[in-house]
Amino acid sequence: MRKGLLPAVVVTALLALYTWAVIGRAWALIDTGKAVGVGIGIAVLVLPLLVLFVLIREWHLAVQVQSMADELAAAEELPVDSLPRSPGGRIDRIAADEAFGEMRARVEAEPTSWKAWYDLAFAYDASHDRSRARSSLRKAASLRKASARETLRGH
Repeated sequence: MRKGLLPAVVVTALLALYTWAVIGRAWALIDTGKAVGVGIGIAVLVLPLLVLFVLIREWHLAVQVQSMADELAAAEELPVDSLPRSPGGRIDRIAADEAFGEMRARVEAEPTSWKAWYDLAFAYDASHDRSRARSSLRKAASLRKASARETLRGH
């Protein structure tokens, strides 16, 4: 079993329970039949829809990232975290910034390489820029999908 799968499933299940409770409260407000209750109930229903959208989007990204990692591991190209760490386990900031510079230069040299974007995502993560790391993973997944489509068209 994958290392992070169980916690992700547990959090998703808890979020599903919370969303179910919110939907129940929203429906109770709508069921009052009063204009204010109906209005608030409809407004509250927006939250579960947003949660559902984000949840599906994140699980889809997780599946894509795992697939990319599996492909890179099979080709023995999976990036290795060799950054120096403090005794407490924190990544050395200067080393992370140097690695980031190298990965960014690689993406600039190969802007359509999903592997370069994948590596850049982990360089962002090491630099504690989670937002850009996720964005880079999305870009890598998109480029990989486009590359697969192009390969299929070519044959």
